[in-house]
Amino acid sequence: MKCLAHILFIFGVFSLFFACEKEKINSATDSILRFSSDTVTFDTLFTSIGSTTKNLRVINQSDENAVISSVRLAGGKLSGFRINVNGEVTNEAFNVQIAPQDSIYIFVEATLPRTGKNVPLITEDSIIFRINNVEQKVQLMAWGQDFIMIKSNIINTSIWNSDRPYLVYSEALVDSNQTLTIEPGTTIYFHKNAGLKVKGTLKVNGTFEEPVEFKGDRLEPAFNEIPDQWNGIILYSGSHNNKINYAKIKNANIGLQVGTIEHSGFASVELSNTRIENMSWSGIWAMKSKILAYNCVISNVRYYNTALLLGGDYQFYHTTFANYYNLLTSGIRTTETLVVSNYLIDNKSGVRFVGDLKEAIFGNCIITGNRVNELLVSMDKQGLSNYLFDRSLIQIADTFKLIEPNRFVDIIRNVNPRFKSPYKGNFELDTLSIVKDFGKINYAKFYPTDFKDENRLDDEGPDLGAYERIEKKNVTKK
Repeated sequence: MKCLAHILFIFGVFSLFFACEKEKINSATDSILRFSSDTVTFDTLFTSIGSTTKNLRVINQSDENAVISSVRLAGGKLSGFRINVNGEVTNEAFNVQIAPQDSIYIFVEATLPRTGKNVPLITEDSIIFRINNVEQKVQLMAWGQDFIMIKSNIINTSIWNSDRPYLVYSEALVDSNQTLTIEPGTTIYFHKNAGLKVKGTLKVNGTFEEPVEFKGDRLEPAFNEIPDQWNGIILYSGSHNNKINYAKIKNANIGLQVGTIEHSGFASVELSNTRIENMSWSGIWAMKSKILAYNCVISNVRYYNTALLLGGDYQFYHTTFANYYNLLTSGIRTTETLVVSNYLIDNKSGVRFVGDLKEAIFGNCIITGNRVNELLVSMDKQGLSNYLFDRSLIQIADTFKLIEPNRFVDIIRNVNPRFKSPYKGNFELDTLSIVKDFGKINYAKFYPTDFKDENRLDDEGPDLGAYERIEKKNVTKK
């Protein structure tokens, strides 16, 4: 027994020795960690609302195990940042091991304090790694913006101004007989599934120098052109005297819905100098309502760029309807840029609702995109169907049958309008564009300045669409 005990003791010593050989701990003072980045940066965040999670990769370059004696936030509990090390949210972790030629991830989040001021906020801190009495740092930096929170609010008559941006977190409803006025330069952000609903009246008073912006609250550059980040603006039937001037509405499901099928009456809006772009369902979705629009750009929508349904009263002048939606992950676009119809079929019940299209005029407009046919006119004989396309460019194939030719006057069909860069959202005209000076002067006199505040009446004739091409005049040197 003594012999067996002696043998087991010797075996245990050898086992411990080999185990230590296998699990070498790097204790050299020159063992320096490598990081995937020397700074973890958070672009503009909303104060008091946590950021998305970013990760930092910590790499052990040596052939031996590395033990980081401590990983900590320099700001400790007062830091605006949080770190997660090995699944634990903490201000400081100890004895963190990394296998040879391996790495770990540290996850970082940020939350910035409210200030009540409309000034950019910068919060800084660092993660300090201590290994073998050597300290290394990774900087943390976040830019923030304070805001006014709108959360499930019923809005009475009020004014929103540009002192601070607004964040609509769930939804906002302008109540009946109430008016929401939005002043120049105001920005309204919307959280996922949030929207602005209007039973009363909406007045958007943007200017050329200070437009009003409506967009999602994901501020990372990767989300600049992503649709369906919020629900959009809805003008309920019964909502009248709405005016939207110099606004940018982007990255929603439906940019602007005018009218609701379940409510009696109609909605009305004057829409001017406004861009509606990057939507998942529709830029403008109107039902049995009234729209006067000019100098507008409706562009790049997954399904219906603009749909005017169930009849109504619509006038569009010097408007660019352009659909070059190319988000390949969503598949090929299969619907027309502009749909005009006096009926609507309920997909769930199959019921066909028919209305009267009292008027639909498209004067000096551009209707185009990256499909062969970008116009659908579909009418039910039970309702009125009064429409006119006058002096407009329309992307329709040569084989497209104009059922009522008198409703298409002096149109250009199936010709590239030659935008500067349509797939990048620039719908200004190239110098060789066929639509230059082609517009009817009568329409231009009503709307003499274009989207960029240029005069349409200063050259040989008004151009089609929202933008007037201003050629530089040759100056002869003496």
